[in-house]
Amino acid sequence: MKIAITGSTGLIGSALKKSLVTDGHQAIGISRRGGGAADSVHWDPMEQTIEKEKLEGVDGVVHLAGENIASGRWTSEQRRKIRDSRVEGTQFLSETLCGLESPPSVFVCASAIGYYGAREDELLDEEKPPGDDFLAEVCVEWEAACRPAREAGIRTVNTRIGIVLSPDGGALEKMLTPFKLGIGGRVGDGSQYMSWIAIDDAVRGLRHCLDNDALQGPVNLVAPNPVTNLEFTKTLGGVLNRPTILPVPSFILELVLGKMAAQALLLSSTRVIPKKLEESGFEFQNPDLEGALSRLLKHN
Repeated sequence: MKIAITGSTGLIGSALKKSLVTDGHQAIGISRRGGGAADSVHWDPMEQTIEKEKLEGVDGVVHLAGENIASGRWTSEQRRKIRDSRVEGTQFLSETLCGLESPPSVFVCASAIGYYGAREDELLDEEKPPGDDFLAEVCVEWEAACRPAREAGIRTVNTRIGIVLSPDGGALEKMLTPFKLGIGGRVGDGSQYMSWIAIDDAVRGLRHCLDNDALQGPVNLVAPNPVTNLEFTKTLGGVLNRPTILPVPSFILELVLGKMAAQALLLSSTRVIPKKLEESGFEFQNPDLEGALSRLLKHN
Protein backbone atom coordinates (compact mmCIF):
# COMPACT_ATOMS: atom_id res chain seq x y z
CA MET A 1 0.00 0.00 0.00
CA LYS A 2 0.92 3.62 -0.47
CA ILE A 3 -0.14 5.70 2.55
CA ALA A 4 0.22 9.45 3.05
CA ILE A 5 0.50 10.75 6.61
CA THR A 6 0.20 14.24 8.06
CA GLY A 7 1.93 14.66 11.41
CA SER A 8 4.39 11.99 10.27
CA THR A 9 7.18 13.35 12.50
CA GLY A 10 5.06 13.35 15.66
CA LEU A 11 4.84 10.63 18.30
CA ILE A 12 2.13 8.57 16.61
CA GLY A 13 2.94 9.51 13.02
CA SER A 14 6.59 8.53 13.20
CA ALA A 15 5.71 5.17 14.78
CA LEU A 16 3.03 4.56 12.14
CA LYS A 17 5.40 5.43 9.31
CA LYS A 18 8.07 3.08 10.68
CA SER A 19 5.55 0.26 11.03
CA LEU A 20 4.31 0.65 7.47
CA VAL A 21 7.79 0.81 5.97
CA THR A 22 8.95 -2.20 8.00
CA ASP A 23 6.11 -4.22 6.50
CA GLY A 24 7.02 -3.22 2.96
CA HIS A 25 4.52 -0.43 2.38
CA GLN A 26 5.29 3.05 1.08
CA ALA A 27 4.72 5.89 3.55
CA ILE A 28 4.65 9.50 2.37
CA GLY A 29 4.99 12.29 4.91
CA ILE A 30 2.86 15.42 4.44
CA SER A 31 4.37 18.37 6.31
CA ARG A 32 5.29 22.02 6.16
CA ARG A 33 8.91 20.92 5.81
CA GLY A 34 8.18 18.31 3.13
CA GLY A 35 8.61 18.55 -0.60
CA GLY A 36 11.44 17.90 -2.99
CA ALA A 37 11.64 14.15 -2.39
CA ALA A 38 9.32 11.53 -3.81
CA ASP A 39 8.35 10.32 -0.32
CA SER A 40 7.37 13.74 1.02
CA VAL A 41 4.65 16.28 0.29
CA HIS A 42 4.80 19.94 1.23
CA TRP A 43 1.64 21.57 2.52
CA ASP A 44 0.63 24.64 4.45
CA PRO A 45 -2.93 24.11 5.66
CA MET A 46 -3.36 27.66 6.88
CA GLU A 47 -2.23 29.04 3.51
CA GLN A 48 -4.28 26.36 1.73
CA THR A 49 -1.37 25.08 -0.36
CA ILE A 50 -0.33 21.48 -1.01
CA GLU A 51 1.63 19.46 -3.58
CA LYS A 52 -1.58 17.86 -4.76
CA GLU A 53 -0.05 15.91 -7.63
CA LYS A 54 2.02 13.78 -5.23
CA LEU A 55 -1.16 12.47 -3.62
CA GLU A 56 -2.50 11.02 -6.87
CA GLY A 57 -2.89 7.29 -6.55
CA VAL A 58 -2.28 6.91 -2.81
CA ASP A 59 -4.31 4.09 -1.27
CA GLY A 60 -5.04 5.85 1.98
CA VAL A 61 -4.41 9.02 3.99
CA VAL A 62 -3.91 9.25 7.75
CA HIS A 63 -4.36 12.78 9.09
CA LEU A 64 -2.72 13.33 12.50
CA ALA A 65 -1.55 16.95 12.33
CA GLY A 66 -2.73 19.60 14.78
CA GLU A 67 -1.51 22.18 17.29
CA ASN A 68 -0.26 20.64 20.55
CA ILE A 69 -3.03 21.22 23.09
CA ALA A 70 -0.56 21.00 25.99
CA SER A 71 1.94 23.50 24.60
CA GLY A 72 0.83 26.50 26.64
CA ARG A 73 -1.90 28.34 28.50
CA TRP A 74 -5.20 28.47 26.64
CA THR A 75 -5.30 32.13 25.76
CA SER A 76 -7.83 33.18 23.14
CA GLU A 77 -5.04 33.04 20.54
CA GLN A 78 -3.95 29.55 21.60
CA ARG A 79 -7.54 28.30 21.48
CA ARG A 80 -7.83 29.71 17.96
CA LYS A 81 -4.67 27.83 16.92
CA ILE A 82 -5.92 24.59 18.48
CA ARG A 83 -9.23 24.89 16.68
CA ASP A 84 -8.04 26.16 13.29
CA SER A 85 -5.13 23.74 12.95
CA ARG A 86 -7.62 20.88 13.22
CA VAL A 87 -10.78 22.16 11.61
CA GLU A 88 -9.39 24.32 8.80
CA GLY A 89 -6.55 21.88 8.07
CA THR A 90 -8.93 18.91 7.90
CA GLN A 91 -11.42 20.76 5.72
CA PHE A 92 -8.65 21.72 3.27
CA LEU A 93 -7.18 18.21 3.13
CA SER A 94 -10.59 16.62 2.76
CA GLU A 95 -11.47 18.91 -0.16
CA THR A 96 -8.05 18.26 -1.73
CA LEU A 97 -8.59 14.49 -1.67
CA CYS A 98 -11.99 14.89 -3.33
CA GLY A 99 -10.38 16.83 -6.17
CA LEU A 100 -7.85 14.16 -7.08
CA GLU A 101 -8.24 12.26 -10.34
CA SER A 102 -7.40 9.09 -8.41
CA PRO A 103 -8.50 9.68 -4.79
CA PRO A 104 -7.65 7.34 -1.91
CA SER A 105 -10.13 4.68 -0.89
CA VAL A 106 -9.81 5.51 2.82
CA PHE A 107 -9.26 8.64 4.92
CA VAL A 108 -8.39 8.06 8.59
CA CYS A 109 -8.60 11.35 10.46
CA ALA A 110 -7.56 11.79 14.06
CA SER A 111 -10.04 13.08 16.58
CA ALA A 112 -9.80 12.78 20.38
CA ILE A 113 -11.66 11.43 23.38
CA GLY A 114 -12.05 15.10 24.29
CA TYR A 115 -15.17 14.75 22.10
CA TYR A 116 -17.02 13.38 25.14
CA GLY A 117 -16.05 16.11 27.61
CA ALA A 118 -15.91 15.49 31.37
CA ARG A 119 -18.31 12.62 32.16
CA GLU A 120 -17.17 11.29 35.59
CA ASP A 121 -17.54 7.47 35.57
CA GLU A 122 -20.02 7.16 32.68
CA LEU A 123 -18.95 4.41 30.28
CA LEU A 124 -18.52 6.03 26.85
CA ASP A 125 -18.76 4.24 23.52
CA GLU A 126 -19.02 5.78 20.05
CA GLU A 127 -22.78 6.24 20.28
CA LYS A 128 -22.60 8.66 23.21
CA PRO A 129 -23.25 12.35 22.47
CA PRO A 130 -20.51 14.98 22.66
CA GLY A 131 -19.69 17.10 25.67
CA ASP A 132 -20.12 20.86 25.81
CA ASP A 133 -16.67 22.21 26.70
CA PHE A 134 -14.05 23.76 24.42
CA LEU A 135 -12.29 20.53 23.39
CA ALA A 136 -15.59 18.76 22.76
CA GLU A 137 -16.71 21.59 20.48
CA VAL A 138 -13.39 21.44 18.61
CA CYS A 139 -13.73 17.67 18.13
CA VAL A 140 -17.27 18.00 16.79
CA GLU A 141 -16.10 20.57 14.21
CA TRP A 142 -12.96 18.53 13.48
CA GLU A 143 -14.94 15.42 12.60
CA ALA A 144 -17.49 17.42 10.61
CA ALA A 145 -14.66 18.88 8.51
CA CYS A 146 -14.21 15.42 6.94
CA ARG A 147 -17.64 15.67 5.30
CA PRO A 148 -16.38 16.46 1.76
CA ALA A 149 -14.36 13.23 1.66
CA ARG A 150 -17.20 11.20 3.11
CA GLU A 151 -19.74 12.62 0.67
CA ALA A 152 -17.35 11.92 -2.22
CA GLY A 153 -17.41 8.22 -1.36
CA ILE A 154 -14.06 8.00 0.42
CA ARG A 155 -14.42 5.70 3.44
CA THR A 156 -13.77 8.02 6.35
CA VAL A 157 -12.82 7.02 9.90
CA ASN A 158 -12.56 9.46 12.81
CA THR A 159 -10.27 7.91 15.41
CA ARG A 160 -11.01 9.35 18.85
CA ILE A 161 -7.57 8.88 20.36
CA GLY A 162 -6.95 8.58 24.10
CA ILE A 163 -3.77 9.20 26.10
CA VAL A 164 -1.03 7.52 24.07
CA LEU A 165 1.60 5.92 26.28
CA SER A 166 5.19 5.92 25.06
CA PRO A 167 8.51 6.52 26.84
CA ASP A 168 9.58 8.54 23.79
CA GLY A 169 7.05 11.36 24.08
CA GLY A 170 3.68 12.52 25.26
CA ALA A 171 2.29 12.31 28.78
CA LEU A 172 4.23 9.25 29.94
CA GLU A 173 7.63 10.70 29.01
CA LYS A 174 6.83 13.82 31.05
CA MET A 175 5.85 11.71 34.06
CA LEU A 176 8.94 9.53 34.13
CA THR A 177 11.42 11.95 35.73
CA PRO A 178 9.31 12.94 38.76
CA PHE A 179 8.15 9.36 39.28
CA LYS A 180 11.70 8.00 39.08
CA LEU A 181 12.73 10.60 41.67
CA GLY A 182 9.97 9.40 43.97
CA ILE A 183 7.98 12.63 43.75
CA GLY A 184 5.20 11.42 41.44
CA GLY A 185 1.67 11.31 42.76
CA ARG A 186 -2.00 11.47 41.94
CA VAL A 187 -3.40 14.60 40.31
CA GLY A 188 -6.15 16.32 42.26
CA ASP A 189 -8.19 13.73 44.16
CA GLY A 190 -7.20 11.01 41.66
CA SER A 191 -10.78 9.91 40.96
CA GLN A 192 -10.80 11.09 37.33
CA TYR A 193 -10.69 8.38 34.67
CA MET A 194 -7.82 8.18 32.20
CA SER A 195 -8.51 6.44 28.89
CA TRP A 196 -5.11 5.33 27.62
CA ILE A 197 -3.56 3.23 24.84
CA ALA A 198 -0.02 1.92 24.36
CA ILE A 199 1.77 3.38 21.34
CA ASP A 200 2.04 -0.02 19.62
CA ASP A 201 -1.70 -0.61 19.88
CA ALA A 202 -2.39 2.94 18.68
CA VAL A 203 -0.37 2.21 15.53
CA ARG A 204 -1.99 -1.20 15.09
CA GLY A 205 -5.40 0.40 15.59
CA LEU A 206 -4.75 2.98 12.89
CA ARG A 207 -3.61 0.28 10.50
CA HIS A 208 -6.70 -1.76 11.37
CA CYS A 209 -8.84 1.24 10.41
CA LEU A 210 -6.97 1.52 7.12
CA ASP A 211 -7.43 -2.16 6.32
CA ASN A 212 -10.94 -2.91 7.61
CA ASP A 213 -13.53 -1.88 5.03
CA ALA A 214 -16.35 -2.23 7.57
CA LEU A 215 -15.06 0.59 9.77
CA GLN A 216 -16.19 4.14 9.20
CA GLY A 217 -17.29 7.11 11.27
CA PRO A 218 -16.11 7.47 14.88
CA VAL A 219 -13.83 4.79 16.34
CA ASN A 220 -12.51 5.05 19.89
CA LEU A 221 -8.76 4.38 19.87
CA VAL A 222 -8.26 3.45 23.53
CA ALA A 223 -7.40 0.33 25.51
CA PRO A 224 -10.37 -1.65 26.88
CA ASN A 225 -9.50 -0.97 30.52
CA PRO A 226 -9.50 2.74 31.48
CA VAL A 227 -8.25 3.49 34.98
CA THR A 228 -8.57 6.30 37.49
CA ASN A 229 -5.66 8.68 37.92
CA LEU A 230 -5.02 7.16 41.34
CA GLU A 231 -4.85 3.66 39.83
CA PHE A 232 -2.56 4.92 37.09
CA THR A 233 -0.29 6.59 39.64
CA LYS A 234 -0.02 3.49 41.83
CA THR A 235 0.59 1.23 38.82
CA LEU A 236 3.32 3.44 37.35
CA GLY A 237 4.97 3.76 40.77
CA GLY A 238 4.83 0.00 41.19
CA VAL A 239 6.38 -0.69 37.77
CA LEU A 240 9.19 1.81 38.55
CA ASN A 241 9.44 0.61 42.18
CA ARG A 242 9.05 4.17 43.47
CA PRO A 243 6.76 5.73 46.10
CA THR A 244 3.75 7.77 44.98
CA ILE A 245 2.80 9.67 48.12
CA LEU A 246 2.97 13.30 46.98
CA PRO A 247 -0.29 14.42 45.33
CA VAL A 248 -0.33 17.36 42.93
CA PRO A 249 -2.99 19.83 44.15
CA SER A 250 -5.48 21.08 41.58
CA PHE A 251 -4.73 24.72 42.26
CA ILE A 252 -1.04 24.22 41.39
CA LEU A 253 -1.99 22.81 37.99
CA GLU A 254 -4.35 25.70 37.39
CA LEU A 255 -1.61 28.18 38.24
CA VAL A 256 0.83 26.52 35.84
CA LEU A 257 -1.48 25.65 32.93
CA GLY A 258 -4.42 27.96 33.44
CA LYS A 259 -7.75 26.77 34.79
CA MET A 260 -9.29 25.79 31.42
CA ALA A 261 -6.32 23.68 30.27
CA ALA A 262 -5.78 22.06 33.67
CA GLN A 263 -9.43 21.07 33.98
CA ALA A 264 -9.62 19.70 30.43
CA LEU A 265 -6.27 17.92 30.27
CA LEU A 266 -5.60 16.64 33.77
CA LEU A 267 -8.64 16.95 36.01
CA SER A 268 -11.58 15.92 33.83
CA SER A 269 -12.81 12.34 33.85
CA THR A 270 -13.40 10.49 30.57
CA ARG A 271 -14.04 6.72 30.74
CA VAL A 272 -13.98 5.53 27.14
CA ILE A 273 -14.20 2.00 25.74
CA PRO A 274 -13.20 0.75 22.24
CA LYS A 275 -16.53 -0.83 21.32
CA LYS A 276 -16.27 -0.57 17.53
CA LEU A 277 -12.61 -1.67 17.43
CA GLU A 278 -13.31 -4.82 19.42
CA GLU A 279 -16.51 -5.59 17.50
CA SER A 280 -14.51 -5.38 14.27
CA GLY A 281 -12.12 -8.09 15.48
CA PHE A 282 -9.22 -5.98 16.73
CA GLU A 283 -7.16 -7.66 19.46
CA PHE A 284 -5.12 -5.54 21.85
CA GLN A 285 -1.56 -6.56 22.63
CA ASN A 286 -1.65 -4.35 25.73
CA PRO A 287 -5.15 -4.45 27.22
CA ASP A 288 -4.09 -3.87 30.84
CA LEU A 289 -2.11 -0.96 32.23
CA GLU A 290 0.43 -2.82 34.36
CA GLY A 291 1.48 -5.09 31.50
CA ALA A 292 1.61 -2.18 29.07
CA LEU A 293 3.79 -0.03 31.34
CA SER A 294 6.07 -2.95 32.19
CA ARG A 295 6.68 -3.63 28.52
CA LEU A 296 7.06 0.02 27.52
CA LEU A 297 9.51 0.78 30.33
CA LYS A 298 11.55 -2.42 30.43
CA HIS A 299 14.64 -0.64 29.06
CA ASN A 300 14.11 2.65 30.94
